[in-house]
Amino acid sequence: MSVIIKPLVTEKMTDVTDKLGKFGFIVDRRANKIQIRKAIEEMYGVTVTDVRTMNYMGKKSVRFTTHGPEKGSKASFKKAIISLAEGDSIDLYSGI
Repeated sequence: MSVIIKPLVTEKMTDVTDKLGKFGFIVDRRANKIQIRKAIEEMYGVTVTDVRTMNYMGKKSVRFTTHGPEKGSKASFKKAIISLAEGDSIDLYSGI
């Protein structure tokens, strides 16, 4: 099971990172806080002090096409907000 799916790089999360030093990640829905902490520490070589998680349910969506309405839904996901020890940082933009 791959715990970390991708980092959250949005305007809102970038502001939180700049002001509070917290980082956001989309994680596997089955992962717990201990697994998330270990995965971040191994992947980025930092010390994690706090992990907060949130589960988001997928939203229903409808598209109106020439053949009639098509119903579907967005994917459900789990978001983790990571706080790091003083002096640690993660460079999410390296390798772009």
